[in-house]
Amino acid sequence: METFESIRAQRDFLAVVGLGYVGLPLAVAFAEKVKTLGFDINQEKIDIYKKGVDPTNEIGDERIQKTTLEFTADPTRLKVAKVIIVAVPTPINGDKTPNLAPVVTASKIIGQNLSKGTIVVFESTVYPGVTEEICAPVLEKESKLVCGKDFKIAYSPERVNPGDKVHRLENIRKIVSGMDEETVENIAAVYELIIHAGVYIAPSIKVAEAAKLVENAQRDINIAFMNELAMVFHRMGINTKDVIDAMNTKWNALGFYPGLVGGHCIGVDPYYFIYQAEVLGYHSQIIAAGRKVNDDMAIFVTDSVIKKLIQADKNIKKSNIYIMGITFKENCPDMRNSKAVDVYKHLAAYGIKAKVVDPVVDKTEFKKEFELELVDIKNVRNADCLVFLVAHQQFKDLRLTDLESMFKRQKQQASHVIIDIKNIFDQRAIEEKNYSYWSL
Repeated sequence: METFESIRAQRDFLAVVGLGYVGLPLAVAFAEKVKTLGFDINQEKIDIYKKGVDPTNEIGDERIQKTTLEFTADPTRLKVAKVIIVAVPTPINGDKTPNLAPVVTASKIIGQNLSKGTIVVFESTVYPGVTEEICAPVLEKESKLVCGKDFKIAYSPERVNPGDKVHRLENIRKIVSGMDEETVENIAAVYELIIHAGVYIAPSIKVAEAAKLVENAQRDINIAFMNELAMVFHRMGINTKDVIDAMNTKWNALGFYPGLVGGHCIGVDPYYFIYQAEVLGYHSQIIAAGRKVNDDMAIFVTDSVIKKLIQADKNIKKSNIYIMGITFKENCPDMRNSKAVDVYKHLAAYGIKAKVVDPVVDKTEFKKEFELELVDIKNVRNADCLVFLVAHQQFKDLRLTDLESMFKRQKQQASHVIIDIKNIFDQRAIEEKNYSYWSL
């Protein structure tokens, strides 16, 4: 395992390309063990990291200030790396087809700076075949080197869960695969330097690519099932959480809950599977149906907000509405592909100008997206309606008296509307206050 030994002995560098929510924690973790480069084409992002600031909140400012990681936007520095790990995003286009531009661009940059004997490992989520049939040829074309002879390729799907402080990079078992046995041995040993949970060796690169898609498609389908139940139970006048709590007393219940499904994994990856299935002549039924249910939930939530406002005799366009949480998930500053954003935009389409409260969102990203100022949670006043879309810890810490201080002072508390998508609050306690309450 010559490559691994040269990395471990710090004779050669390991490089991580793409320093976002996945790449940054990975690069910093490796830098604590071996000589590591962290490359990103975004010079502004590199400058922020060099100042010791972590806008992702994944590792924190203190750890980034202490890291020995070499941050760079200079692609020629990749020439010194013997292992290059690609952790760039793989989004979807407006028509829900895969957007491979970031991973292809990364492959071009790497190819132009690829040294003989290097192993290139892709972590970006793709459909089976992309690593070997799209990325490898790009590397060959740009480098004028031969894959399998002059350099090797491998695939190890990222499995991080942004905002999760329990399931972290080091304690999530890592799937690894490579184009041959020697490559797999080297890459498995490299990852074992930082992954305490160990590695699982997949029999082929395509299997590893597929495993990542299936992980997220499975979650997407299960959440879609709960969302469909929630919509039906709403019509039946049954509290969905009460049903789930009862169901979860059985040992084999899966523990899923309804909600808005966004982000750059569960809300995106199933489309990669659907696309490739279509290319091969198979029309996905279950996965496609699950995607449709989850994609439409923002509309269902928006309509429910409007209905509750009408029932509370509110002038909808003049109502003081606060969106509580705009990121794609709790305790995470990432707003990409957030369904909470969709709810805001759907309300805006009705002429409703809601204010936004989010204590963890990336403020620069928010300002760029909305061109308006965030409201500090301490400054929420005279509300007609609070729409809790994301279960940030700061929202969970709110007491009933805190909520009461946010509303307009009115004799009829039934005109105080609380929309609680994630069931943060005790419905019965709120309704005892005679508030108007709705949850999925």
